[in-house]
Amino acid sequence: MILINLLPHREERRQRRKKAFFVGLGVAAAAGIAIAALWYLVLQQMISTQQERNAYLTAEIKKLEEQIKDIATLKAEIDSLKARQKAVEDLQTDRNIPVYLLNELVKQTPEGVYLTTIKQDGQVVAINGIAQTNERVSEFLRNTAYNSTWLEKPELVEIKAASLTTPNREQKRLFDFVVKVGLKRPQVETPDKSAVPGAAGASVPAAAASVPRS
Repeated sequence: MILINLLPHREERRQRRKKAFFVGLGVAAAAGIAIAALWYLVLQQMISTQQERNAYLTAEIKKLEEQIKDIATLKAEIDSLKARQKAVEDLQTDRNIPVYLLNELVKQTPEGVYLTTIKQDGQVVAINGIAQTNERVSEFLRNTAYNSTWLEKPELVEIKAASLTTPNREQKRLFDFVVKVGLKRPQVETPDKSAVPGAAGASVPAAAASVPRS
């Protein structure tokens, strides 16, 4: 016996395929949504972790900035203390400079040169004197330039002929001169402690330094 299916099987198959398509589409959409949600959660976790790291770094940077400020303050205080210490040392040194200056002039003044006045202005000393000849002045300049521990860079400012009347009413030709020299600050060597203490002031008469060498 032959059975004939009179139902619309093609339409039914089409409906089954459509249903299967929509089911697959729904599953794919659900899977996509699930993957997107999982990725979103992963991104949120990564962002949260990075924000925590950023907050930690910001806090540490603030701590370092405070430490840097403290270090800068300490450095400024140290520099201030060093400046004060140097000022005190300079004052201690400058207090004895007039004594060393007079002793040095006595050593470097050649025979036939008489110093009349000495005036100190900072690190420059102006010296007025009388010499028997021009050569004596040149020798004095050489001594202060090359043989002196405390004097440097001598400069002849002026020299002119002068006359002096002796007790016997004789006219003697001399030379008035003005010399400027620089003062050295002591570095390592300690000056002679046997120098006469008590000298002070920037401008002193040079009677003690005008003794000619014999």
